[in-house]
Amino acid sequence: MAEVTWGCVARVGVDLSKRVYQVHAVDRSGRVLLAKPLAPDRFYAWCAELPKGCLVAMEACGGAHAAARALQRLGLDARLIAGHFVTPYRMTGRSGKNDANDAAAICEAASRPHMRFVPVKTAEQQGQLSVHRLRDGYKAERTALINRIRGVLAEFHLVFPQSPEALRKVLADVIEDASSELTGIARMVLQRAHLHWIDLDLQMKWCDERIQAHVRTDERAAKAAALHGIGPIGASALVASVADFKQFASAKQFSAWLGLVPSQNSTGGKASLGRITKRGDDYLRTLLIQGAKSAVMTAGKHSDRISQWLVQLKERVGWQKAVVALANKNARILWAVLTRDDAFDPNHLPEAGASLHAQPRAGPLSS
Repeated sequence: MAEVTWGCVARVGVDLSKRVYQVHAVDRSGRVLLAKPLAPDRFYAWCAELPKGCLVAMEACGGAHAAARALQRLGLDARLIAGHFVTPYRMTGRSGKNDANDAAAICEAASRPHMRFVPVKTAEQQGQLSVHRLRDGYKAERTALINRIRGVLAEFHLVFPQSPEALRKVLADVIEDASSELTGIARMVLQRAHLHWIDLDLQMKWCDERIQAHVRTDERAAKAAALHGIGPIGASALVASVADFKQFASAKQFSAWLGLVPSQNSTGGKASLGRITKRGDDYLRTLLIQGAKSAVMTAGKHSDRISQWLVQLKERVGWQKAVVALANKNARILWAVLTRDDAFDPNHLPEAGASLHAQPRAGPLSS
């Protein structure tokens, strides 16, 4: 390493792992200056010798945002690339995947002039998102626990409605019912499972309180929560995940980033659209879809323009397509509201004579 002048380094690709970072550094002509694994402490010490503003690219993965912030503090241009954008630049193809080839592919991908980089999240963003991850984990654990309880009860021919609330109301009485065939050990199992269910509900309540506090204190989250089909959880997650909505050139680009636009298989001038792409963050897209389901089911109770549009759309294409259409619309309205500092108006009317190519307004956009 001492024989090379690190001031010549123009671009660095790094493949991150827990205990070793694979480094691939090149100069402006693309000549490889360094290709070797380094321990994390040695890697950051080496980065301190790089010229200010040197591009250091990494794949977006666990720990990548923290690593990028550390590199930014050293005065380097740290950037993150989504994994599916790196794979095409691996010279050995899918069958030649290893750390060295991945680092070289990251370095090559970062050199592309039209490469799309993942914005580096702040520590505050990641802290808020950790509440969502914890809540989502508790939710999955609670669902699994309820299924285990139903499995135990079904073994003794005790079957109840599928609603968790229906089971919650009768579970304590079932455990105490001496007329059933439940054995002593089975009753103890159900008692412990019931207590665990109560504890999970309390933990989820704590997470909900933290999320509600975020929405109350964050002006952008409060604006997002005002949309039909975006509640406090969705608003908090969206704002925490996307620090600057202006990074997207348009509302359509934002909805495409969330995977809410149709996939295409078009050729010869003939458009062929399929299901939504489902790209981007699964958690954000799921929250938008779930919120849209609630809005579609209650649209008949409201008289605003969006609700009326939903009622007509549901009758025409069915409730499932209407849900996806509303999730797409909400993503686009959210972009308009937060990039233009407007308030959401469910009865917004577009300006007369507005160009078809004008950017969408903060109101009911076309589907």
